[in-house]
Amino acid sequence: MIDLETDLKKQDTYPSNSRAWYAVVILTIAYVVSFLDRQLLSLVVQDVKADLDLSDTQVSLLLGFAFALFYTTMGIPIGRLADKKSRRAIIGVGITFWCLMTAACGLAKNYTQLFLARIGVGVGEATLSPSSLSMISDYFPKEKRGKAIGFFNMGVSVGSGIALIVGGQIVAYVANSPPLVLPFFGEIFAWQALFLYVGLPGLIVAALMVTVRQPERKEKIRIKTELGEETEEVSIKETIQFLLERKQAYGWLFLSMACSVLIGYAFLSWMPAMYIRSYDIGIDVISIWLGSAFLIAGPIGAISTGWLGDYLLNKCDKGAHLKLFGYTMIVLTIAATLVPLMPTYQTATLMFVPQCLMAAGQTALAPLAIVNITPNQLRGQVVAIYFFVISMTGYTLGPTSVALLTDFVFQDEALITYSISTVSLVVGIIGAYAGFKGVKHYREYLSESDVD
Repeated sequence: MIDLETDLKKQDTYPSNSRAWYAVVILTIAYVVSFLDRQLLSLVVQDVKADLDLSDTQVSLLLGFAFALFYTTMGIPIGRLADKKSRRAIIGVGITFWCLMTAACGLAKNYTQLFLARIGVGVGEATLSPSSLSMISDYFPKEKRGKAIGFFNMGVSVGSGIALIVGGQIVAYVANSPPLVLPFFGEIFAWQALFLYVGLPGLIVAALMVTVRQPERKEKIRIKTELGEETEEVSIKETIQFLLERKQAYGWLFLSMACSVLIGYAFLSWMPAMYIRSYDIGIDVISIWLGSAFLIAGPIGAISTGWLGDYLLNKCDKGAHLKLFGYTMIVLTIAATLVPLMPTYQTATLMFVPQCLMAAGQTALAPLAIVNITPNQLRGQVVAIYFFVISMTGYTLGPTSVALLTDFVFQDEALITYSISTVSLVVGIIGAYAGFKGVKHYREYLSESDVD
């Protein structure tokens, strides 16, 4: 058993504020690029369906399962590597790989090739979150992490917003331009050009990682071996044991965030298509409206919630992060259920704003809660397991649950609105319950980790 009461060690020296925030900015830019690349496909669902002769269910596998399959499974060994090796180098290699795989999506000639390229994007992006959150936790003390992690997770909404606005305009431009002909590959579809134009410039961000300094690892635990010696090395078995001993806190937190991500990716994957089918408008209009909602509401939600969590944690309530999560889940569920039922795309977008605010806040609250109760040597692994759970749930069930309801229950692609609304209501109720259920246990384990 890992005894945190006696073995937790803290170091009070942290990097300068300017150095720490410079690193956070670069990591956030990387996060923006990651969501930009992973969300491009949702903009061209209708074009991909037509050009490759696919069903909604097949497209949902590209949107979700193909990406999530290795994004989640590779995240765990990468997270363990991040707990021991250079996190900066891991992120740099990962950015390079996923940008090249995004470009490869633009060269795919059939469903299988596109599926494999999406897997590659997932493999590369698996490097980012475990390594980044581990680094940020070593740049800031516990009482200041909320702002930094909130800023970092702003990348989710900013990346999605940029993907919609920039990607949508590129799609509209390419669609009205002469066909793009490449050496060896010949003529490519308009939607394929989008992946080439967006994927390759992301390599610049990989180069910027060289300028980020590695922080000293802090808040390590020391455990006793069977021979009575002390060590800082934590085995996979001990990691699993640590989580099982604290399953009431981690389990409810993982479940609640998994529900949030499921709803989120149901929307991210199908919202552009829903707008086209329900409101008969072009992708250029859709991209401006939805992209603006992400860019305005997302940063406000992520940063303000991170700040509020820090304030409440320091002032009055050790369970503040999970309490806030539960309340945001209630608001998110109501908004997400109503968005697809709005009569116009303008009212749908306005209803989407509070949903986006709450979802962005949750992307800050959940990982913040995790790193605050997790020792240094376990953070990369635990964060990777966290992303495994929420991503396998969200990326696979989110897009696919909507597609299955549309294809086999409602049996009309125009009725995708009811599919999204149904998924949001059912899953949101489960997520809100799980969020509040874990508060007591989280508060206990946070107190345990506060030992000097």
